[in-house]
Amino acid sequence: MTQLALVIDLNVCVGCHACVTSCKQWNTSGTAGSLVDINPYAAEPNGTFFNRVQTFEVGEFPNTQTVHFPKSCLHCEDPPCVPVCPTGASYKRAADGIVLVDYDKCIGCKYCSWACPYGARELDEERKVMTKCTLCVDRVTDTTLPTSERKPACVLACPSNARLFGDIHDPESSVSRAIAERGGYQLMPEWGTSPSNHYLPRRKTEIRIHAEDLERVDNPLKIDGQLPEHAHRDPGREDFAT
Repeated sequence: MTQLALVIDLNVCVGCHACVTSCKQWNTSGTAGSLVDINPYAAEPNGTFFNRVQTFEVGEFPNTQTVHFPKSCLHCEDPPCVPVCPTGASYKRAADGIVLVDYDKCIGCKYCSWACPYGARELDEERKVMTKCTLCVDRVTDTTLPTSERKPACVLACPSNARLFGDIHDPESSVSRAIAERGGYQLMPEWGTSPSNHYLPRRKTEIRIHAEDLERVDNPLKIDGQLPEHAHRDPGREDFAT
C-alpha cells in the first residue's frame, strides 16, 4: 500500500517559517479552509495552523545549538485518532495513507486531539471542527498540475529543501533512500502508532581551515600603482575598490 509522508531534514531547517505561511495560505484558500485567525496583531494572537515550527536550544553553554523542529500531523500507519472518533469523521485513506477529517461529520468533540500523542490536531474556533495537516491532498492528487508541482505547499516553499515528500513504502523513492542513508527516525515510536513522517537527524559538519586562510592579505587593488584607472575629462583619480 502506498504511504505518502514527509521527511524533514533537521540539519538544514533554518526556522524561517516559510512552510508555516505557505501551508496557511494554501489551505485557507483550498478545500481545507478557511483557517481562522484570532486577534492576529494583538498581544496574544491565536489561530489554526496545520504546521508549526518549534525552536529551542540544546546543550549547555558554551556547547549549545539551536534546533528548529517543524511539526504537523504525522499520518500514522496506525492512527489512534481514527478509532476514537464517534462520528467517523476522522479516517485514513486506503489509496495513499493520508489521514483526514470529514468536516461534515465532525462535531468538534476533541476526542481525536486527546488520542493523538503528538498534539497535531487543533480545533478551529470559528467553524468548531477539528483540523490537521492534509498533506495538501487537493494539490498532490490534482492531475492538472505538472508532476513537479504535485507536492504539499510546505515542500515547494522550503528555501533550504529541508522537506521531502513521497511514498515511504517505495524503497526506491527519494524519501525512502533518505531515511535509509541518513538514519531517518520516527517521532516517539514507543507509542506504537507507526508515524509515517520521519526526521533526518542533525549532524556535525567538519570545517577545515588551513593556516594560510588565517593570514590577512592586502587587497591588491589597494596597492599603489595597481588601482584601476578611469578616463576623466578633468584631472582626478577614482578608486573603484571603495
